[in-house]
Amino acid sequence: MNKTTRNVLIGAGIAVAGAAVIGVVHHYTTKYLMKLALNREGPKATVERAEKIMSSGDLSQTLEKLMDAAKALEEIEHETIEITADDGTVLVGHWFHKETDKRAIVAMHGWRSNWSRDFGTIAPFWLSNDCSVLFAEQRGQGNSGGEYMGFGLLERFDCRDWVNKVNELTEEGLPLYLAGLSMGATTVLMTAGFALPDNLKGIIADCGFTSPHAIWEHVVENNLKLPFGLYSRAAKDIFEDRVQIPSDSYSTLLSLQSCKVPVLFIHGTDDNFVPIEMTYENYKSCVSEKHLFVVPGAEHGTSYLIDKAGYEKAVTKFFKAYD
Repeated sequence: MNKTTRNVLIGAGIAVAGAAVIGVVHHYTTKYLMKLALNREGPKATVERAEKIMSSGDLSQTLEKLMDAAKALEEIEHETIEITADDGTVLVGHWFHKETDKRAIVAMHGWRSNWSRDFGTIAPFWLSNDCSVLFAEQRGQGNSGGEYMGFGLLERFDCRDWVNKVNELTEEGLPLYLAGLSMGATTVLMTAGFALPDNLKGIIADCGFTSPHAIWEHVVENNLKLPFGLYSRAAKDIFEDRVQIPSDSYSTLLSLQSCKVPVLFIHGTDDNFVPIEMTYENYKSCVSEKHLFVVPGAEHGTSYLIDKAGYEKAVTKFFKAYD
């Protein structure tokens, strides 16, 4: 073997070994990221950092307000109820019934969050305006069953079940609305694709994303500064293996093309977690009556904190128009 041939073979061997190492790194990185995305128990250190991904401002002050409001909501007298999803998963919800209710709301919280933290600030507004509210605990989180989160693909079926449950708990024909924040907003927007009861009057979607794959790509490339193309195929395979639904099988964009109820879209301009462009995409795809409320300067899930008066005005107007 001459020197040139030996050098070529050595170089080829190094290249193959290097590619193998890169492949292993990508494999384990993808598994780690998907564990964070889907598993009930994600990597602890990364879960703690996930909240920081959602905001670039004074996060501690915002979280303090949210936690105080969450505690106050939990202390209000209410009923904890359970339903069983079609796949046998036991789901938990918190029912706040107003004797003077003029409407009811099914509220779906976001990814790695909980019902009281996501809705603690706005709950007093809903309750003081004669709304009975069912705050769901999303599957794979909190006290509800399930080992994985479905980024709206599974939760849309749960949301439909909660709609039916609330109709059992209230007088026939009471106006009913869906409300969601972040992944909860995606959930209620995906639920819009079902045939829903006639008393379902509208949907309020605050900072929802368009699909699992779209939000993964945004977070990986913009927040984690990694090339999503290297992880895309593996991420889809892991999702389908764990959740039993292809991650690209449905989206809010598809759902909204058959939506038959009015939708109020809400988003903050400074959202670093779910870009406002996704709400613009949702708005454009929606074929039903639609309204858009944009809050300048609001980061992820903080529109109500930044412009409480404007937010309440938009929601009150929505209720008045469609009750």
